[in-house]
Amino acid sequence: MLESAVSALHIVLDPSRMLFMVLGIGLGIVVGLLPGLGGTVGMSLLLPFIFGMDPYIGMALLIGMVAVVHTGDTFPSVLLGIPGSSGSQATIMDGYPLAKKGQAARAMGAALFCSMIGGVIGGIALYAAIPFATPLITSFSSPELFMLTMLGLSMAGLLAGNSPAKGAMSGLLGLLIGSVGSAPAITEYRYTFDFLYLSNGLSLPVVALAIFAFPILITMLTDKGSVSDTGKLQGGVLEGVKDGLRNKFLIFRSAVLGSLIGFIPGLGGSVVDWLAYGAGKKTVKNNNFGEGDIRGVIAPESANNAKEGGSLIPTLLFGIPGSGTTAILLGGLILMGLEAGPRMLTNDLPVTLSIVWTLVIANIVGALMCMVLIRPIAKISLIPGEKLVPFLVILLLIGAYQSNFAWGDIVTFLVIGLLGYVMTILDWPRPPLLIGFVLAISAERYYWISIERYGWEWISNPIVIALAVLIVVLLTGGSVMKRISGRIQKEGV
Repeated sequence: MLESAVSALHIVLDPSRMLFMVLGIGLGIVVGLLPGLGGTVGMSLLLPFIFGMDPYIGMALLIGMVAVVHTGDTFPSVLLGIPGSSGSQATIMDGYPLAKKGQAARAMGAALFCSMIGGVIGGIALYAAIPFATPLITSFSSPELFMLTMLGLSMAGLLAGNSPAKGAMSGLLGLLIGSVGSAPAITEYRYTFDFLYLSNGLSLPVVALAIFAFPILITMLTDKGSVSDTGKLQGGVLEGVKDGLRNKFLIFRSAVLGSLIGFIPGLGGSVVDWLAYGAGKKTVKNNNFGEGDIRGVIAPESANNAKEGGSLIPTLLFGIPGSGTTAILLGGLILMGLEAGPRMLTNDLPVTLSIVWTLVIANIVGALMCMVLIRPIAKISLIPGEKLVPFLVILLLIGAYQSNFAWGDIVTFLVIGLLGYVMTILDWPRPPLLIGFVLAISAERYYWISIERYGWEWISNPIVIALAVLIVVLLTGGSVMKRISGRIQKEGV
């Protein structure tokens, strides 16, 4: 294991791969600091361009972005009081009051430093999980793999927040869209309507682009003007770093909590920051949380980056995407000829370990880049949304067409994009749809293989039963944790 890790580090440090990692870091920072975009939209923008790419280069690009999105989204949260993504909501509680006191740079310094440390701890958690998970998942056959896909699909309800029924319906809609084209187990075509274009199914990059990015474009067009014409930064970045060093135990506790929450599929960004904020508020002395307490920035920022490493554990080792971002990452693996799960640990262990190294290095490099580029980045976050739309439209259309070089992809992008916009109007969650789409074929394939090989006896398999119990526990336990997070959020307000 150690020898493989050293070999993977040498691979990651290759200049060409480092270049793509830095490119992903830069894009991740920009995506994070633009309010309303977030990692899911950013990842979907990259997906069409990694088709057939060298796995090490492709993963350097994707993980570089994943690692720093929650570093970049700190800027709008602190400067403007607007969350760059769902994972930076709690940061506003004390970050924005600090900015109004003229201590924005101090808050940014603390947030960036803690994000870096949290991300490194998340990477260590991912590395530590590999040797323990390998013996278990390499023994999995089709029944266990089918139950893992069911576990992933069951997360649709958790990803829906307070509307699990809408999440379940969204996941079923994703399954329906994913079943378009040739069936994996029988020789028939479904829902093609005699269009040759649909015979091979819908393209994952196009669906991901449409369902997440298209609604954002419409929102940007309808929200006129810039978010703010203020947000000047003053000195004090190093003071924020010192704050982090003085609260090292709070950073560690919050990062461990973030890794554990990230490991639970379906929770993730919208929960981790509030739970860390609430835990910090209960454990520190003489707190003034909500009034500009620097520890109210340190706790959530340490947790939200650590969560990324934790969320990669079920994604890479079990093939269970627990969020929209990890669902897109799973799709990226497929586009590069890789399959998450047992094969990642047996046939592609160097790729898996390279992801760990990239996650750690990207967090360090990303935080340092943000510290150096604080002032120009702050100016970018103030660009009016309507000025970004023309650039994004061109980028999205090129990305959609580049997937298969077919005009049908443009039509699919528009149709699925309109569906995504309607879902936002109806307050239906979109990540469950993508999870259903990604897992549709795998679920059907493993189901039929299990039936053909074992009949119905596989249902009594102990691991199958254990996974079924886990599904029930996660669904009920996740609901409890979300209610706790909601109470913490209300108390913080």
